[in-house]
Amino acid sequence: MGNPYFVIMNNRILVAPLNWGLGHATRCIPIIRALLKNGFCPVIASDGIALELLRKEFPELENLYLPSYQIEYAKEGKFFKLKMIRDSPKMVKAIAKEKKLVKKIIRERNISGIISDNRLGVYHKHVPSVFITHQLNVLTGSTSWLSSSVHRKFIRKFDQCWVPDAEGKPNLSGKLGHLKNNSLPVRYIGPLSRLEKKETELRYDLAIILSGPEPQRTLLENKLIREITGFRGSILFVRGEIEATQHVEKKDNLTVYNFMRSDELGHALNQSAMVLSRSGYTTIMDLAKLGKKAFFIPTPGQYEQEYLARRLDKKGMVPHATQKKFGIHMLTDIEKYKGLPYWSPHETDFTNLFDIFLSPTENKVL
Repeated sequence: MGNPYFVIMNNRILVAPLNWGLGHATRCIPIIRALLKNGFCPVIASDGIALELLRKEFPELENLYLPSYQIEYAKEGKFFKLKMIRDSPKMVKAIAKEKKLVKKIIRERNISGIISDNRLGVYHKHVPSVFITHQLNVLTGSTSWLSSSVHRKFIRKFDQCWVPDAEGKPNLSGKLGHLKNNSLPVRYIGPLSRLEKKETELRYDLAIILSGPEPQRTLLENKLIREITGFRGSILFVRGEIEATQHVEKKDNLTVYNFMRSDELGHALNQSAMVLSRSGYTTIMDLAKLGKKAFFIPTPGQYEQEYLARRLDKKGMVPHATQKKFGIHMLTDIEKYKGLPYWSPHETDFTNLFDIFLSPTENKVL
């Protein structure tokens, strides 16, 4: 069988999500699907589990390896900022390497557009370049002004910045994705989700979805394995480990997957009464799309997730607890909250967004 999508010749778009957990990669999935439907030819570029996930989702697409930022969290949340500062030279080095590699990729593969999800070195001044982020403000405690300033400096190197949220209120990202005085080339494109809400019979009383960099992913997994022994009801446990082969283990009321593809995860979450997960922004967009009740455990020391969890708790939508204090009995609090509202806005106008890639590039010097 032939490819069901038509392809605009020479409209190869480099799509490069950051490998920081799975969120950046998963929210690129609807963008890649839209590129294909609009006649473009996406070329995927990343590293680690982000690249592995997109390879499984789009095995027919060309995929390339980019230098790893080598992001790893501290074992103690209070050392998160110090660990990031210590690792920053490695990140700067990786950004310089990927910037150099991107020039080579553009030249060798005739790339006519770039979509970078938080990869700071994936842009080119002679190729239309888009940056995706929900963090126009980067929260790092007392140094938020500095981290935000540095981040915006990188954003200005791109032709456009797509923020996956609503421009006004209500919105999902709060002060992360909204500036009082904005001089950036921002376009609000609405929340992105690879999942679809479907009415189906409930199969699981609780779905536990893990993701994020190590060692915090494993630390939370080990804690939850101990905690769920006290839970009465059927549990789906998705470990967020992207491996060569999918493994499924079933024992009593527990079903454990190492990973799920988008279609499988969407079906499973639609079948779940409530969800326990990190408060990553992509997870919030997914659960809002599905209209699911949830409980959040933000990654220790990650200011962004802690802010989002506190914000949604304060608004009476989703309860949260720190990783250290969480106990399975806290899930009863979910019933006291109204849950994330099902959002059904007009679909993102990808055809209009992709116009940036239709300008001629033949005369540009690479």
